[in-house]
Amino acid sequence: MTTKLSFTLFLTLIVLLLPSSPEARRLPFLSKPSHPQNNIVSDNYTYQIRYFQQTLDHFSFHHLPTFPQRYLINTDHWLGPSPMAPIFLYCGNEGDIEWFALNTGFVWELAPLFGAMVIFPEHRYYGESMPYGSRDEAYKNASTLAYLTAEQALADYAVLITDLKRNLSAEACPVVLFGGSYGGMLAAWMRVKYPHIAIGALASSAPILQFDDIVPLDTFYNIVSNDFRRESTSCFDTIKKSWDVITSVGRKANGLDRLAKTFHLCGKLKSSDDLFNWLESAYSYLAMVDYPYPSEFLMPLPAYPIKEVCKKIDESAEGTNVLDRIFNGVSVYYNYTGQADCFDLDDDPHGMSGWDWQACTEMVMPMSSNKNSSMFPEWDYNYTSYAVDCWNEFGVIPRPTWITTEFGGHDYKSVFKNFGSNIIFSNGLLDPWSGGGVVENISDSVVALVTKKGAHHLDLRAATADDPDWLVDQRASEVKLIKGWIDNYYTTKKGVFNM
Repeated sequence: MTTKLSFTLFLTLIVLLLPSSPEARRLPFLSKPSHPQNNIVSDNYTYQIRYFQQTLDHFSFHHLPTFPQRYLINTDHWLGPSPMAPIFLYCGNEGDIEWFALNTGFVWELAPLFGAMVIFPEHRYYGESMPYGSRDEAYKNASTLAYLTAEQALADYAVLITDLKRNLSAEACPVVLFGGSYGGMLAAWMRVKYPHIAIGALASSAPILQFDDIVPLDTFYNIVSNDFRRESTSCFDTIKKSWDVITSVGRKANGLDRLAKTFHLCGKLKSSDDLFNWLESAYSYLAMVDYPYPSEFLMPLPAYPIKEVCKKIDESAEGTNVLDRIFNGVSVYYNYTGQADCFDLDDDPHGMSGWDWQACTEMVMPMSSNKNSSMFPEWDYNYTSYAVDCWNEFGVIPRPTWITTEFGGHDYKSVFKNFGSNIIFSNGLLDPWSGGGVVENISDSVVALVTKKGAHHLDLRAATADDPDWLVDQRASEVKLIKGWIDNYYTTKKGVFNM
C-alpha cells in the first residue's frame, strides 16, 4: 500500500465516520469557507484574533489587574449550538500561539469533518498575553512572574471556554482538548482537573511522568543517543569522542578562540560549557523533530535530519579532525539553508525564556546522563546546585514535588484506571520526551498510541500525501476514539441531535 493511497484511505475513513444525520452532513469539507473581513488567512488556516480580559490570579480574592489573553478562533465549519456541535480547544504552549496553531494542522483538518469550532488560547506570559501591560513588566521580578504557573493557565482556559460558550448559548456543546508537548501535558491535566469542562483530551508527546524520579533520570539522553546510534555507530562514536576533544582544546592557550573559530561563533566563547550546551541542544532538538519529511517547526530541516547530520559527520571523517566533523554535522540543524554567517550562542531561536521561570518553580524535570549508555558527557542531577541557580536567577526555590502533588504521577496507572477517562496519550519512540510519557494502555478509555518511528507530536502536524502508512493509521485511530467520545456524550443527553 503506497503512502498516497494510505492518505486517500484516511480521508475516506473520516467520511465514513461522519454523522449520518442530514443536518450533520452539511460539512463544507471541500467547499470554500466564508471569510469575514477581520479574518486572517495564514498557511491555509483561517482565524480571527480576539482578546479576553483574563483574571490574573484565579485562586485568591485579592484585587489584581486583569490582562488581555489572546486567542485564535475559527467558526467557519461550526454547526452551531442547536445540534450541540463540538468545540476543539488547543491548550496553548510556552510560546506565541500563532506559531503553535500553524504547526497543528490535525486540529484544523478535523474541524470540517466534525462540524467543530476551533479555539487556540494563548498561554499567559507568552506571545501577546502579557500581564502588567508589557513583557518587560511581566518578567520584571519574582513578584510579577508569580502567576506564571500551569494551574493558572488551566484556569484561564476553563474560564475562557465557559464564558465563550455562555455568550454563544453553546453550554451543551462538548469540548475536546488537544495539545502537544507541554500543551499535551496541559490537555491531559485539564481533562483530569476539569472533567465538567471537556469530555476528552488528545495529549501528544506529553511527558507527564518526567517529574519527581518517576522515570530513570538518564532516559531522555539515552533516547537521543539511541536515535543517533540507530543511524550510524561511527556518528555516535564521533559525537561521544568530541566532548573530551572540546574540553582539551578549550584548556589550551587561545583554545576558546580556536573553538569559536571552528564553530563559526559570532563572538567570544566564554567557556567550553557554553559550547557543550549549544551542541547538546542541537542533538536533542534533532531527536525531537526527526520527521519523515522536511519541516520548519524548530528550524528549516530536511527529512530525517539525524540521518543527514550523521551523513555529514561520517562523510568528512577521513583527513578531517573531530571538531570540523561535528561542526559540519550540527550545521544541518543551525544552518541548513546556508544563510547564517556565524552563530550567537546567547540567542534563543525559540523565544521560550518564560520556561526558565517555570522550570525553576514547579516544572522541575530531573535528568542525568550516563556515559556508558549515551553519547553525552556524564553528569548527575544535583538538586542543590539546581536550586542555587534558580535562586540566583529569579530569587525562588524550586518545588520538585509540587507537580505530582497537584496533578499526580506516582501510581498513575491505578489512578487513571480508577478516576480517569477519555484521554489519548500519543508518543513516537524517536522523541526523547516519550521516555516521560504514558506508553501503555491504562483502560479502555485512557489509551496509549505508540509509534516506533514517530517524533515529537508528529500526529498533530498537518497531513500530507507523503505521510507514512503508520502515521495515517495513527491519526485514523485518534479520529475514531474522538468520535466515540462525542457519540457517547450525545447519547447521554435527552432530546438531542444524534450523530
